Formats: sequence, structure tokens, C-alpha cells
Amino acid sequence: MNIVESSGLPADVYSAKCPTRQVLDHIAGKWTILVVDALLGGTMRYTDLSRRLEGISQKMLTQTLRALQADGFITRTQHPTIPPRVDYDLTELGRSLAEPIRALRQWTETHINDIERAREAAHN
Repeated sequence: MNIVESSGLPADVYSAKCPTRQVLDHIAGKWTILVVDALLGGTMRYTDLSRRLEGISQKMLTQTLRALQADGFITRTQHPTIPPRVDYDLTELGRSLAEPIRALRQWTETHINDIERAREAAHN
């Protein structure tokens, strides 16, 4: 059983007061999943992530990267060059998300046709 240190109570994602709820909300976010999945291929620069994640705004990418860094999922390395170069990479904790994120991506890609058919049937 996992214990939430600050309260001494068992971790319970169903409890609104448990910090695991906030972490789950963050991990399950669309952009978080895509950023972590993109970084599974290795270190990337901000511009590379921006190009890879079609449709993400600069503001959202910046917020997502900051939140991932604050939670310990990624590292941000700023190189003293001109122009400045910043690299992002997964930490060991971030890499531990690889299996569930890959499984979710693969499940989505495998079942997209079934989902599209269900959506079409629901609208008819």
C-alpha cells in the first residue's frame, strides 16, 4: 500500500483531498501524454517538441514542460550558447511512464476505426 507522506493516509486517487488525484489529472492530460511519448525517443529541444506536437500553442507547451519538470518527470538543461539552447529529457521517473503511455497510444491507434464507427452510429 502506498502512503501519502504529508497526511500518513493511504494514497487514494478517488479521494478529492489526495494529491494523487492532481498527479493523475496532470499525467492523463493530452499534452502531457504526447510530450512524454515524444521524449521517449530521446532528448529534444523546445522547437523540436513544438514541431512534433502539431496544434500545441507555445503557452501550452511551456506550461506542460514546466509542470512536468516540477513533478520530476523531465529535466531541462540550458546550454550557455548563443543563441541559447535548451534540451528536455525524461528522468527515470518520467521513463517509468513509458509502458502505460505506449500501451495507451497503441490501443488508441488499434481501435480508432471502431471508435470512429461508434461515433458515426451515435450521430445517425
